[in-house]
Amino acid sequence: MRLLSFSTNAGDSYGLVDDDGRGVIDLGQRLGAKYPDLRSLLEADAQAEAAALSGNGADHSLEDITYLQVIPNARRIICIGLNYREHAAEMGMAFPENPSLFSKWPDALVGHEQDVVRPTASNNFDYEGELAFIMGKPGRHIAEANALAHVAGYAPFLDGSLRDFQGHSVIAGKNFQHSGSCGPWMTTADEIPDPMNLALTTRLNGDVVQNESTEQLYYTVPAIIAYVSKFTPLHPGDVIATGTPSGVGAGRKPPLWMKPGDRIEVEISGLGCLANNVVAEAG
Repeated sequence: MRLLSFSTNAGDSYGLVDDDGRGVIDLGQRLGAKYPDLRSLLEADAQAEAAALSGNGADHSLEDITYLQVIPNARRIICIGLNYREHAAEMGMAFPENPSLFSKWPDALVGHEQDVVRPTASNNFDYEGELAFIMGKPGRHIAEANALAHVAGYAPFLDGSLRDFQGHSVIAGKNFQHSGSCGPWMTTADEIPDPMNLALTTRLNGDVVQNESTEQLYYTVPAIIAYVSKFTPLHPGDVIATGTPSGVGAGRKPPLWMKPGDRIEVEISGLGCLANNVVAEAG
């Protein structure tokens, strides 16, 4: 099942991609009185109610919606840094002994086919394709052995990074407005039995710049959940990005930065392709 958040002329909503993959069943229209957004649906553990509507006919064509990031009102967006050893090496950084974490703010992200913005403050705009997962069941001190039962689903993620700002402030370099994305949808966990065996490919203007398997993640999805839940309770709708493989622009000679006019794609097997055009900051 593929769940997504979107907007139309009628406003923001969320829905379910129909069986033929071309339309959207508008769950906000059909279930909104009970669950006003996708996060609310996950909080109520009501995915079965959504699935029961899958054969009822589409309300919109995918071509007619504007995609939003998967959980626009996520309480937390947590990202893991340096989780592939080759990426740490290309950045000239020691591999961390524990997961290295930073946070993203919701307005740092846009949805599929929305523009990502290269800010006027920096030209050092880097791409980082990643696997993200979205929490379904809440928990604190979650054991690795039980961790995958807490995951609602998975999605491609673009961590847009302004490397010069990141050098003196990770939170600044990772949180320029509309510098990253998440989508196009969340594929539910029942369709992804092994998140540690997915092919991740990032393309810039059609050229492959990252190509790796999530099998190479050092801190696995269960290990990340166990670590994060030691210090904070996790909630349905929390988004956690697992880190990027090697091939980033900063690791190349000369560096390869995203610029206005570029198109960036993050494709993960079984999860779809997240695509965005790069534009210059207005004004």
